[in-house]
Amino acid sequence: MTNSTWLNMLGLASRARKLITGEELVVKAIQKQKVYAVILSEDASLNTKKKIQDKCSFYKVPLMIIGNRQQIGNAIGKDERVVVGIEDAGFAKKIKSLIE
Repeated sequence: MTNSTWLNMLGLASRARKLITGEELVVKAIQKQKVYAVILSEDASLNTKKKIQDKCSFYKVPLMIIGNRQQIGNAIGKDERVVVGIEDAGFAKKIKSLIE
C-alpha cells in the first residue's frame, strides 16, 4: 500500500459528497449513526483525539488515526482538516482496507 492510495480514495469520496468534515459535525453524525468510518489526523489535539475516540468506541464506528491535517485537507480539496467522517459503506470499507 502506498500512502497516496487511501488519500486518492478519500478525494473520490469527497467528490461524491460522501464525507463530513469538522469535529462537531462528525460527532453529531456519529451520534446519529450516519457515518461508517472516521479518519482522524495524527496531529490532532489530545482533547479532539479523546472526544472522537470515545464517541467512536461508544457507537462502534471504526476509527483510523492516520496522516496529518495537511494531507487530509489536500486529498479532499480543502484547507487543513483534522477529522473526516465517511457516509458511504462502500467507501468506508475500501479506505479501511487500503489503510490496513
